[in-house]
Amino acid sequence: MNLEQLRSFVEVARFGNFTRAAEELHLAQPSLSRQIAALERDLGAELFHRARGGSTLTIAGESLLPLARRMLADAASVRRELAELAGLERGRVRLGATPTLCISLVAEVLSAFHAEHPAIELHLSEQGSHRLLDELASGELDLALITTSDATTPERFTVTPLLVEELVVVSAASAPPVARGRSIRLAEVASLPQIVFSSTYDLRSATDAAFAAAGLAPDVVLEGAEMDAVLRFAERGLGVAIVPAMVLIDRPGLRSVRLEAPTLTRSISLARPADVAPTAAVDVMQRTIAATATAFAARAGETMRLAR
Repeated sequence: MNLEQLRSFVEVARFGNFTRAAEELHLAQPSLSRQIAALERDLGAELFHRARGGSTLTIAGESLLPLARRMLADAASVRRELAELAGLERGRVRLGATPTLCISLVAEVLSAFHAEHPAIELHLSEQGSHRLLDELASGELDLALITTSDATTPERFTVTPLLVEELVVVSAASAPPVARGRSIRLAEVASLPQIVFSSTYDLRSATDAAFAAAGLAPDVVLEGAEMDAVLRFAERGLGVAIVPAMVLIDRPGLRSVRLEAPTLTRSISLARPADVAPTAAVDVMQRTIAATATAFAARAGETMRLAR
């Protein structure tokens, strides 16, 4: 039994006539008759009383008719849903990102994606990289923008590097520059009042490791703040902070200066489960992220140049 046979059966039942049903289906009448005969053989029962004046349903045909209509409706529904998904008229993307990326790159990504595909449902998880990988592994996320990939393994995740971003020292634009030149040594930064992130931040681990490797103890004036608070405190002159260059976009109240070699950087990558094929919506989101990251990095570089 197949959908073509069921469709033929429903049309013959509707018209009570093989000739009219064949015309409606754009079939030759012998082809339609063969389909109905094959269906009857498969089911082991006659479905129509055939007479010169027309065809009427048997008891078996009357039992099959509502079921056939339901199966055809279900098949049409499946086709419609798949077409909608293929055309991104429906769907869902569950994206995870670190807090620093949520206030910078992710805002641009979601804005661009939603403008093109407003019907796609978006979910965002804001966590540290390690927690995001846990959520990815458990099936809670489709994609994760992470800043470290040391916890990944090839058999669990597909990780695509997007960009390497420089970390810079920011201070209030209204205050005198913290460095005379175009860069500042890490030892000089350690002697300045510093605003540092919460211990859950990947950036906090990176900067702590850099100071420790240099044998330095930073002068911390405030500890445990989230990214937006760190930037606001720095704008108001509470201290300096080491942040990713891209967060300077649309922050005219901040001035930035590069660190002297060795510079501090972070790698931003896109991770997804290796054993799950992406849906159409997730695939488009991946391309949107890659394109936006490239454009955003260029914009961040220009902003950093102007913020000195």
